[in-house]
Amino acid sequence: MTAFITRCWKSRPEGFGSLARRAALLCLLSLVAAQSARAAEIEVKHAEIVAAEDSYLLDAEFGITLSQRLEEVVSRGVPLYFVAELELTRTRWYWVDEHVAGRRQTWRLAYHALTRQYRLSSGALHQNLATLEEALGVLARLRNWPVADKDALKAGEPYNVALRMKLDLSQLPKPLQVGAIGNKDWNITAEVKRWSYTPLAESTAR
Repeated sequence: MTAFITRCWKSRPEGFGSLARRAALLCLLSLVAAQSARAAEIEVKHAEIVAAEDSYLLDAEFGITLSQRLEEVVSRGVPLYFVAELELTRTRWYWVDEHVAGRRQTWRLAYHALTRQYRLSSGALHQNLATLEEALGVLARLRNWPVADKDALKAGEPYNVALRMKLDLSQLPKPLQVGAIGNKDWNITAEVKRWSYTPLAESTAR
C-alpha cells in the first residue's frame, strides 16, 4: 500500500499542492475499497473417497469466504443455506456418461440474537457456535460422508467424481430472492472439483 501511495504522490506536478493531496487520498480510498470488497467463494481444498466395510465415504475440506454483505445478512437473523453435492459417473465411449451414485446435503446457518450464537443445522442435527468463523469452520469439514454403497462400484474400474458446495439462494425468503438475483453482493463462486477414483479389490474396511 505504501508503494501505491508513493506512486500517487510522485505523479503530481510541482506546486500542485492541495489538488495533489486530494488525488493521493482518492488513490488510497480506491485501494482500501478494492481490498475490503473481497470476493465470496467456496473452494475445495481437499477431497478423497475411501472404502469402508459396506460403503464408500468422502472426507473433504472446503475454503469458505463470505462477502461483507452475506456476513451482515446472516448476522441480522436471515438464515443462509449451503448445499454439498457429489456425483459419481462412469465414462461410456458410445453414449453420455452413466450416473452411478450421488449425494446431496443441505445445511442451514442462522444467528440467534437471544443466545448470541450461530446455529448450524442439517436435518434433525444441529450445533451452536459462538462466532461465524467457528460455524464456517465446522461447515467446511466433511467427515465419513457416505456417497455410495459398496456394491455400487466395481473394483478396478475408474469413476469420475464431481464435488462442490454452493450457497442455495432459492431457499431465501421470497423478497430477498428477488433482490439477490443478479446482485454481485450475493454471488458466491462455487468451485467444482473433479477427479478419478478407482476402487481396489483388496480394499479393507476402514
